[in-house]
Amino acid sequence: MSHDDTQRPAGAYSRREFLALGAGALALGACGGGGWGRNEPKIDPRAISTDHTHACDVLIIGGGMAGLFAAVKAHDAGARTLIVSKGRLGSSGQTPFAKGLFVFDPATEKTSLDDYLASVSRSALGTNNAAYTRQAAEHSMARVAELRSWGFFDSNLYHRAFMVPIEERGIPVLERVVITKLFKDGDRVAGAAGFRLDAEETVTVRARSVVLCTGAGGFKPNGFPICDLTHDGTVMAYEIGARVTGKEWNDGHVGRAANPAATYDGWGDMFDRKPGTIGVEIHHDLGVDANYMAYVQGNPLHAGPGSGKATESIAGGPQTPDEFKRRPPGPRDGERPRGGGPPGGDGPPGPGGGPPGMSGAAMGGASAGMAIHKSEGLVPINDRCESNVPGLYAAGDALGSYQCGGIYTQVGSSLTGSAVQGAVAGEAAASYAQGVATPVISRAVLSAIAAEILAPLKREAGYGPAWVTQTLQGVMIPNFVLYIKKESLLRAALAYVEELRDHHVPRLRAADMHELRLAHETENMVISAEMKLRASLLRKESRCSHYRLDYPERDDANWRAWINIYKGARGEMQLEKQPFGAWPDGSTIGA
Repeated sequence: MSHDDTQRPAGAYSRREFLALGAGALALGACGGGGWGRNEPKIDPRAISTDHTHACDVLIIGGGMAGLFAAVKAHDAGARTLIVSKGRLGSSGQTPFAKGLFVFDPATEKTSLDDYLASVSRSALGTNNAAYTRQAAEHSMARVAELRSWGFFDSNLYHRAFMVPIEERGIPVLERVVITKLFKDGDRVAGAAGFRLDAEETVTVRARSVVLCTGAGGFKPNGFPICDLTHDGTVMAYEIGARVTGKEWNDGHVGRAANPAATYDGWGDMFDRKPGTIGVEIHHDLGVDANYMAYVQGNPLHAGPGSGKATESIAGGPQTPDEFKRRPPGPRDGERPRGGGPPGGDGPPGPGGGPPGMSGAAMGGASAGMAIHKSEGLVPINDRCESNVPGLYAAGDALGSYQCGGIYTQVGSSLTGSAVQGAVAGEAAASYAQGVATPVISRAVLSAIAAEILAPLKREAGYGPAWVTQTLQGVMIPNFVLYIKKESLLRAALAYVEELRDHHVPRLRAADMHELRLAHETENMVISAEMKLRASLLRKESRCSHYRLDYPERDDANWRAWINIYKGARGEMQLEKQPFGAWPDGSTIGA
């Protein structure tokens, strides 16, 4: 035993040992199965058209709830508006899965708005941004009324209702277009570029302002409906200088132990029923209690009513404020228990267990790579959803608004928050667009952007994106790396991710437009993984959905602060603190 081994805590691995454990598996994987190999293109990259350009005042990227309201409100403010979506409007991302909308009605609630805000802040342990918490509550009734007028609550499918205001206003929509890059004119955003999934052509949009409604993302985990979200908007914005926040938090949704990869088996009845509304119901949920229990006792766990919380059955682990301790979590976001019963917020769980995916034998990691709704994304510099890059806005899960904080507090607030923030961002982007000229981008710049987008198609050899993604999943998704954290393993995982970033991502190959999408998504996931690891290392405490085995207590003296990430002058990832209750410029939130 070496001297280093005698000083090392039991169970800890050195950086070298961690890398060695997986070296054999990586070497075998790289020899086949999508690892390094010759590119065998199914299309001729030289024949791809790069002449498809558009211009608008406000470009909305994303076709979910936030994107819908951003487009409607930008148009109504007088802006020429264009929506670009990777999928079908209202039918991709997390929007079609969410069924509950929080509504704060002062006429019927037993609590005042100020008392509600104070309760959310107590549950969030101070991590919420009170301006966005208040904004969601105050605007909730107006947004729900508009949705009702469009027929949103009449069907379990959202596309038709979403198209009602879009067609009434004649707002153009480009669907199945993968946006991969934002570009600037000087210091301000000037548009975006990407490619069509169903045609061999790139797409470029010049815009006076841009609203990212691109959602959150993960590492393409199995068992929860986020597999097509990979933090695309967050990473694109980071690359042009936007600050990003909230990467250390973790969403704790689980999947069923039986057929854990079958998302519809676990969550199908969420998709199958119509949406509804929810009143005040504040929790402290979807953290890492179950992950800690699994770390101590092993998997699978029994979730749902009667399962108990980790802190009730075993010593230590994540802490829940006494005020919010309750019997096992009931439905969230309007989820209906499998055994019948009303949506969350309308009554107790019915017979037969908890909400979809959260009852019976459960497996963790179903939402691996995603943080608590609204806790990660672009750093807002004010309550208008504006980023630090002029002309660039974000809404919904693409905005690190901390509407609920670093833990899931108000039931149904995620979908409502997306609607509210989309409307705010759309109006703000339209106002900004009135004061600037349409950017002029040279043909040389546009050609360089197209070449960068299509680079994986032109490589004669390289790594398959599926193999790199699987390697990343093997590094990041283990419970003892992503959820139950300690410095030795976080640093070891970071060594792997840096290798993927520096050696594998620059050599990603693609044979067709579908694999080109996978290549860009893989790069985004690798960058997001680095963000999560670096933020988790920096926050040396445990709070809400961030748990450190080596720092198990909350540290209010040093860590009443959000962590922001930005790209340094030499391209390196930089981290900084932003005190709770203050905007990035130091002014007090709400002052």
